[in-house]
Amino acid sequence: MLQELFTPSVQHALDLVGIFVFAISGALLAVRKNFDVFGIAVLAEVTALGGGLLRDLIIGAVPPAAFTDLGYFLTPLIAAVLVFFLHPQVERIQVGVNVFDAAGLGLFCVTGTTKAYEYGLGLTASAALGLATAVGGGVLRDVLANEVPSLLRWDRDLYAVPAIVGATMIVLCIRFDMLNAATSGLAVVTAFVLRLLAMRFHWRAPRAWNRRSQAVEETP
Repeated sequence: MLQELFTPSVQHALDLVGIFVFAISGALLAVRKNFDVFGIAVLAEVTALGGGLLRDLIIGAVPPAAFTDLGYFLTPLIAAVLVFFLHPQVERIQVGVNVFDAAGLGLFCVTGTTKAYEYGLGLTASAALGLATAVGGGVLRDVLANEVPSLLRWDRDLYAVPAIVGATMIVLCIRFDMLNAATSGLAVVTAFVLRLLAMRFHWRAPRAWNRRSQAVEETP
C-alpha cells in the first residue's frame, strides 16, 4: 500500500528527512541537559527511531527498518554531530527546526498508520500505531532525560492531537476505499498545518473540568 502512495525512493528520502529533524530535537535536549557526547547520540537515535521501532516490533515487521537500513541508523548520528559542534547556531534556527518537526509529525502519523494496516491491524489499532510512530520517539526522549513527556504537559502546544487527526483521516480513507496519494498527502498536510497553528496560537488541550475546586496545581 505504501508503495502505491509513494515511490520507494521518495518514501525513503522523506523518512530520512523526518528522522534527521526528530534527531535534532533529541540532541538539543541532551545539550540542554548537559549530557556528554554519548548521551547526545543516544537521545538523537531514540527520538528519531523510537516510534518506528515500537511500531515495527508490535506489528511483527522484524528486524525493524531501523536495523536493516544503515541510512536510518546513521542519519541521527549525523544530526548528533551537527548539534554537538554547532548547537548555538542550531538553537538560533529553532523555529525552522520546529517547522520541519511538524512536517515529520504529519508524515510519520500517516506512514505509521498505513504500515500498521498493511500488517493486518484493524482501523483503530492502526491509527493508534500511527500516533505512536509520530510521537513515540519524543516520549522516550523525555523519559530518558527525566522529564514529563511533552505531550502529557498542559503547558505545551498541541502535539499529539494533530497526529491523531492525521491518523484518523487515513483510517477513514481506508474505510471508505478512498486512500490514494492525494488523500494521504492531504492527511500529512492537515496534521502539519494543525501543528503549525498550535505553535503559532499556543493551542493547548483543556484540563480537567472544575479542577481547581478539588486538586492542588503542581508546577511542571
